[in-house]
Formats: sequence, C-alpha cells, structure tokens
Amino acid sequence: MSPDVVYLGDYVRMEPLAHDPRVVTVVLDRPGRRNAVDRNIADALREAFERFDANDALSVAVLWGAGGTFCAGADLSALNDDARRNEIHPDGSGPGPMGPTRLTLGKPVIAAIAGHAVAGGLELAAWCDLRVIEENAVLGVFCRRVGVPLIDGGTIRLPRLIGMSRALDLILTGRAVDAREALAIGLANRIAPPGRARAVAETLACELAALPQAALRADLRSVHDNAFDGDIAHALRREGANGHDAVFDEGLDGAARFVSRDSRAGG
Repeated sequence: MSPDVVYLGDYVRMEPLAHDPRVVTVVLDRPGRRNAVDRNIADALREAFERFDANDALSVAVLWGAGGTFCAGADLSALNDDARRNEIHPDGSGPGPMGPTRLTLGKPVIAAIAGHAVAGGLELAAWCDLRVIEENAVLGVFCRRVGVPLIDGGTIRLPRLIGMSRALDLILTGRAVDAREALAIGLANRIAPPGRARAVAETLACELAALPQAALRADLRSVHDNAFDGDIAHALRREGANGHDAVFDEGLDGAARFVSRDSRAGG
C-alpha cells in the first residue's frame, strides 16, 4: 500500500500521479456495482474533492471509475433504504446526492470515462470541467427509464455544455450517446482508445498543471461565475426541490423493479 494513496472508505481513494505530484486521480472503485453511488460513497467523493481543492500542492484532479465503468449512477438498491439512500431534501438544499455535484472548485477536474457514464454518472461527468471518453463508452440519461429525475445538475449543466435543444433530446428520451456523437455535440473533449481514458486524462492534467496557475484558475472561476446568466447554486437547489417528489412518487418503485432485474446497476 502506497503511503501517498488516501483511502476514503472502501470504494474511493485519491492516487497522486507518481511523475507529477501536482495531479491526483480520484478513483471510484466499486466494479461489482458498476461504480454505483450510495450515500456513503457520495460522502467519500465529496470529501475527496474538498481535500483536493484545499491542498495547495495539487493543481488538477482526474475522476476515474475502476473496472471498466465510469459510473452507473445512484445505487438504486439504496433508494428504498433510508440509511443508504443518497441525500435528498424537499427544498433542494444540502450536498449533491452523488457527492461533489454542488461544489464549485477553484481548480480543474477532468473526467476519464470508460464504459458507461449514465444517469447520475453522467451528471458527475458533466460536473467535471473536461471529459475524456473511450471510443466504446456510452453516455445517457438512463434514469429516465426508471422514473428517477436528474437532481445532480443534469438539467442545468447539460444545456450549458451542449445547448438546450440537444440537452432536451438526451434528457427527455434517455437514449444512449456514443463517443463520436458526444465529441460532435461538445459533451466530450477528447476520445481515447479503449482502456486509455485514465492515461489520456492524466496526460492532459499534467499539461494543465504545467501552465501558470493563477491565470488558469482566474479564467476557470470567471467561466463558472459569468458565462451564463443566473446563479448556479440557486439553480441547483431549485432543481433538487423540483425533482424531490418525483424520486418518491415514481423513483422508489422504478428502482425496486430495476434492481430486481439487475442488482449490479445504478440509475
């Protein structure tokens, strides 16, 4: 066990890059559940990125899912369990149900996407500043199929990333998006060969870390603060409040039906 690796619970760890300690990779390692996220994992992911943001020695983070899947979304087997369910409040307050999705960091984060980044996993990817996806990756609002709404920024960030018309196409249909389309519409920034998303994302992170950081962070902050009208923190809270009742009116039953068919997947 490397002393440089920080373990945050059983499924999340922070791995500094050996040849560039300014870069850290946050690893979501729960492949038996396709890296689905319950409350404890959400807390660990949030803590990982808070630590990254507070550490002056770190400049860029990569988010990567181990085992060939980025993230299948919220753990639907936890949705009917009050102790394990991702944190959801009626007024949309509180932390992001998937973990870091209501944080605004001062340093860039790159998603390294293999396999599926769907439902809440797509929202995690959209929260990141840049996305590297493998040629055979699949993205989509798959929670549409089980009656769980987007409450981790998907209805806000997807329109900002790819435009309202394209975002509504993905949000309302829940259809799958392949890597080529993701790149064409601006949902992906780079395409990597199969099995290489992490390496390509870490190389990109090193390139960013080598640049003058004060200017880079000032520009990043300006984009987040000023590129679109409206306050994203308030928008995220409105999204959470708007989707709360749907989670309990439709999502609980839909999640139970889905889990009875496939116990590994998120949503």
